[in-house]
Amino acid sequence: MQKRDENELNINGQITASQVRLVGDNIAEPGIYPISKAMQMADELELDLVEISAKADPPVCKILDYQKYLYQQKKKAKEIKSNAAKVVIKEIRFGPNTDEHDFQFKLKHAQEFLQEGSKVKATIFFRGRSIMFKDQGEKQLLRFAVELEAYGRAENMPVLEGKRMTMMLAPNKKK
Repeated sequence: MQKRDENELNINGQITASQVRLVGDNIAEPGIYPISKAMQMADELELDLVEISAKADPPVCKILDYQKYLYQQKKKAKEIKSNAAKVVIKEIRFGPNTDEHDFQFKLKHAQEFLQEGSKVKATIFFRGRSIMFKDQGEKQLLRFAVELEAYGRAENMPVLEGKRMTMMLAPNKKK
């Protein structure tokens, strides 16, 4: 016996109820029918009897092409997945001793990224002995977050990982 997916519906011989409620476009009169009559109607139309709601009393069934139904369900799921929002992360990198003009330039880019809905990962690279200026790098990242407060919020405090200090900024929710 095949292992069934929990989302899979009972079809034809798998339906155990003695009576079913038939609904759908393919039948002349929706209503409650004995399972044998419902199966016969499905055979005449060369389609499948599919149990849509097993928990109802009597179970609700439709007469349709089951393979076509599965294909349409997969297609819908794929479409929903493709329409889901994708999180884009843009990285902005600078050093602990970055001068004011460069800082403002990178700030402007981060502002644009946040406005378009991307997350921004601000990274300060410490090269050589510049690791001694950890506190200066942290101040710079905190200032970066404060200046971008109108466009996004900091998801975490600056974190030192090896020779880099990073901080994530997420865009503000649009109203």
